[in-house]
Amino acid sequence: MRILTFLHSFEPGGVERVALRLVRAWRTEGVDAPLLMGRPDGATRTELAADLAYDLPRRPPFPIGWIETLWMIAILPRAIARLRPDALFCAGNSYTIVALAMKLLLGRRCPPIVAKISNDLARRDMFPPVRWLYRQWLRLHGYFIDHFVGMEGPMAAEIGMAIPAAVGRITIIPDPALDERQIARLHHAPRMDRGPCARDLRFVAIGRLASQKNIPLMLRAFAQGASAGDSLTIHGDGPERSMLTALSSDLHLDGRVTFAGHVPDPASRLADFDIFLLSSDYEGVPAVILEALAAGLPIIATRCSASMATLTGDGALAHLVEPRDLEGLSAAIRDADHLRQDRAASRAQARRFTIERASHAYLACFQAIRRTHRPQNIFLPLD
Repeated sequence: MRILTFLHSFEPGGVERVALRLVRAWRTEGVDAPLLMGRPDGATRTELAADLAYDLPRRPPFPIGWIETLWMIAILPRAIARLRPDALFCAGNSYTIVALAMKLLLGRRCPPIVAKISNDLARRDMFPPVRWLYRQWLRLHGYFIDHFVGMEGPMAAEIGMAIPAAVGRITIIPDPALDERQIARLHHAPRMDRGPCARDLRFVAIGRLASQKNIPLMLRAFAQGASAGDSLTIHGDGPERSMLTALSSDLHLDGRVTFAGHVPDPASRLADFDIFLLSSDYEGVPAVILEALAAGLPIIATRCSASMATLTGDGALAHLVEPRDLEGLSAAIRDADHLRQDRAASRAQARRFTIERASHAYLACFQAIRRTHRPQNIFLPLD
């Protein structure tokens, strides 16, 4: 069986990291799993793909990062014709427009497309008119995606509600953001436990510095709720870095908040901290939460997806607040010295999300689709 995965670049992102893990796992199991890259840029090329073979078409004599979706639409049909895959793996929501283009351009010659839904579909952060348009776009997915993969149990209902035509074509496979060796390493990493009266807490966050993560909310909540001796380290980089450093200064957090930038394997540093923070407006199944669970770290996070409650044991493994709730987040930070984590339960939950389990489940899904797929042209509804 041949499964073709296509990615825009090696820029850091949860979707791309998981896709690269899957390609590597499939190849290890003897599956023909070609990888098409739009461009070779990004830090994860050396971190996760240094020894991973991939196809890279000749680049035009101008930057393509700003038109990476159009570039992928331009190069993917030729790769499909040359490689003749049995299936296409669409690694996340941001790639589904490419999937639509392949169905329209190739018609019956397009292989079946399996799409992982990687982000929240409700998107309550959007303005109402934009959200209405987004809902219409989601409904169309049921007519050009052959099968959908959700990353946690509640996503089955979420996908079915947003994409009614997908009902009966949804598989839940816990997102393979971890592997067994990584979980063991995080679980057994030496860390200094806090005493019952200790307060000078070391908070940590990991994520791209982009609007989705709502780091301004985190900084304002930290300024309101943290004690004078508390510190916050944010691992990650992105387009909002200069704005966030300026906001940190405006909030008089200089010396207490550290922007560590992009670092390889930031999860390996979690043992150096006391509390994990997540302030996102929306997510799918955040890999950073799984890493914090594997490390046994107490967690304060927003209910940024339909899966957050299930992911965190209905609140037993994290203190959850509503997205954009400044008062709720600052209160949780203020009371963080009372948080304790059941490390055994955290590790058990994290072990559901390993590449060792997921790669086999994905292959079974692809095999089933290969047996039942009937090529057809798509006809998008006009209503």
